[in-house]
Amino acid sequence: MIAPGRLLSDEQRLDWLCLSRAQNVGPVLFYQLINRFGGARAAIEALPELSRRAGRKTPLKLYPRERAESDFARARKLGARFVARGEAGYPPLLRHIPGPPPLICIKGRAEMADLPLFAIAGSRNASALGMKFTRQVAREVGAAGYGIVSGLARGIDTAAHEASIETGTIAVMAGGIDHIYPRENARLFAAIAERGLIVTEMTPGTPPRARYFPRRNRLVSGMSLGVFIAEAAFRSGSLITARLAAEQGREVFAMPGSPLDPRAAGTNRLIRDGAALVTNAGDILGVLNELAARALPEARVFPDDTEIMEPAGMIQDTSGLAPQEPAPGLHERIIALLSPAPAPLDDIIRESGAAARQVISALMELELAGRITREADGSIRLAAS
Repeated sequence: MIAPGRLLSDEQRLDWLCLSRAQNVGPVLFYQLINRFGGARAAIEALPELSRRAGRKTPLKLYPRERAESDFARARKLGARFVARGEAGYPPLLRHIPGPPPLICIKGRAEMADLPLFAIAGSRNASALGMKFTRQVAREVGAAGYGIVSGLARGIDTAAHEASIETGTIAVMAGGIDHIYPRENARLFAAIAERGLIVTEMTPGTPPRARYFPRRNRLVSGMSLGVFIAEAAFRSGSLITARLAAEQGREVFAMPGSPLDPRAAGTNRLIRDGAALVTNAGDILGVLNELAARALPEARVFPDDTEIMEPAGMIQDTSGLAPQEPAPGLHERIIALLSPAPAPLDDIIRESGAAARQVISALMELELAGRITREADGSIRLAAS
């Protein structure tokens, strides 16, 4: 993250946006590139050559600086702004998920991000009892000092936001900050923007496409100490939030329901699989108070959790695997080891016979070239042809 008390300059923040939006640059690769080159601008300049020597035949698509400047101007016009990982307004726990977004766009009260946060998700087609219980939980947990995080969707999300607007609520969006979805929540969006906080990792003008909702869900769970699933069918997107929460080391809570109600099928299965059963807000607060008393919950801190201090020009790689120039032929040796099934990084390093630092560098270049894909858990597989 950025060194405490330090801020990126406007120019550096533009560089971060351009690098994070360059073709084939995901969050994990973003941080590796920052650490390798000492800053985003130097990394951007190196991208074409890095991808070329890993076998890319066509030019890598870079994110035009003019477009980044337009994104920033549009955000300002909307009363929003971009903040980098580690800056004020970036939720502290979000820094520690796998591949945290380098930048998020926020609107509202930035100090809300520093509250201990708790997420609520559930069915869009919620039952009357589900909505009532959600409001009760959100109101009581919020009154205990926790910010309530949800996704601004119909049903359970709406109930959670409405019940916590007085105590503090954060809405996480799947699209740009100017694409309110659903439109019926425009008034709720305005209230949250004024009294709470709106968060998205998308740039203004981005429509909320289906593939962006899992990305939104990982932010909802990632910034929170725990997640409460009020109602969810077997194929509900809320179950994605629950799965991501578990992978991020967060606590998962669920409301039980009738076996005859399909909206309870997913939550009942979560409880069967180990989620905490919730009958009242006290069931949640007992666990949350214990977690909030710690400096950081027992969430997994991943190897890519690098300490980036670009403003001072000082780069520290806490993974112990700073990249090193790959030996000739290493790219193809790694490709020969991979398959469409993900392989752990440690296995790739061991079987390659090369130094770990060289393998890290070669994988960075292969990812830029579009020849490999990095999974959320850090494993590597061949990219689909």
